[in-house]
Amino acid sequence: MADDLGVYDLGCYGQKLIRTPQIDQLAAEGLRFTDCYAGAAVCAPSRSVLMTGQHTGHTTVRSNASIRTGGRVSLRAEDVTVAEILKGPEWRDGFDDERGYATAIFGKWGLGEPGTPGLPNDHGFDEWFGFLNQQHAHNHYPTYLWRNKKKEILRGNLDGKRREYASDLFLREALYFIERHRYQPFFLYFTPTVPHAAFEAPELGAYAKESWPEEAKHYAAMVTRMDAYVGRIMAKLKETGLDENTVVFFTSDNGGVFNFKPFATTGPLRARKGSIYEGGLRVPMIVRWPGKVKAGAVSDYPWYFADVLPTLAELAGLRGVPRNVDGVSVAPTLLGDKQNPERPLYWETFEQGGFQQAVRMGRWKGVRHGISAPLELYDLGKDIGETTDVAAAHKDIVAKMEGFLKACRTDSPEYPVVSRPRRAAG
Repeated sequence: MADDLGVYDLGCYGQKLIRTPQIDQLAAEGLRFTDCYAGAAVCAPSRSVLMTGQHTGHTTVRSNASIRTGGRVSLRAEDVTVAEILKGPEWRDGFDDERGYATAIFGKWGLGEPGTPGLPNDHGFDEWFGFLNQQHAHNHYPTYLWRNKKKEILRGNLDGKRREYASDLFLREALYFIERHRYQPFFLYFTPTVPHAAFEAPELGAYAKESWPEEAKHYAAMVTRMDAYVGRIMAKLKETGLDENTVVFFTSDNGGVFNFKPFATTGPLRARKGSIYEGGLRVPMIVRWPGKVKAGAVSDYPWYFADVLPTLAELAGLRGVPRNVDGVSVAPTLLGDKQNPERPLYWETFEQGGFQQAVRMGRWKGVRHGISAPLELYDLGKDIGETTDVAAAHKDIVAKMEGFLKACRTDSPEYPVVSRPRRAAG
């Protein structure tokens, strides 16, 4: 999972200036989705949705910071993640390998602080190396990272030195994990911090000669570096004989943020990261599984991160998921079978101007800036840029959405609902 990568930063989604040959090849060998969405418009809640299968009206982490305290919120002990399901014997009735899945995360976690029950090792991950929170992850040359529950000093970055690029270290760990677990089912959650700000790549490569601003050169180099990570992982899977029997998902944690017009990171979409308009929520999604997922296919089926947990559970042959999961399995779509009818997708955010909500029902997208504010309505089938509010012409759709919004969430003490005048979405 990339960090702050825009849909249109990839060649397979139309990018012309940034080179992404490995991810483009992944798309050619798998299924590319045009209407896939993050769990939220920013890092921490989006990852919480992905891990728990609960949308932002239910998941524990609903924003990058608590509205009540301003501090970061951690997963609770009772929260169940996809890693716990893949490991836990209660979900593996009849599963062939009684050890369950070996599990690891290398990169950004964002869902637990030191001394809390929200650490990866307490939520199903055997191995963990990376950043605990997003603030620490803004530095690509940190002086330390976390290995399981202990800090590991990066001596190459002490005293102002910049020798150990964090995401390169995450790749090293991922490759070693695959090698060590080639004979056991495994779940690898690889979450490098590229191309998130600060925009700095170890080298610019072919982009050094471009006449772009320096930040744009670095951003492009970071995207291409991430692409190379994908290539290295796919090569390792092939080397170990696992590439035909491994499901690979590629996505980004939220909408793109980089604002350099020639790149068109968010393309025709409205706004960027942090917004509940399409530019903040829509993400790339590619799924590869030779012999199971049709190669070179494209799907416009709308789904989002809440669906990841039930999807992986079904693909792994597990017998169920927690009852509080909001998502549904999209395994039928992946495997070319009949999918259940579309159901509403829900988001809420506190990131830009107070409490806001969004819902997608089929081709319709509703947006509300405040708990009692009027609902904006957009026809994504005709207006992917959300330029024309058609609420007045479709009062029946608005009424249906408003009814859904009344019952789709539960209150959280960390995120009290307070409406404030909103800032422009940008």
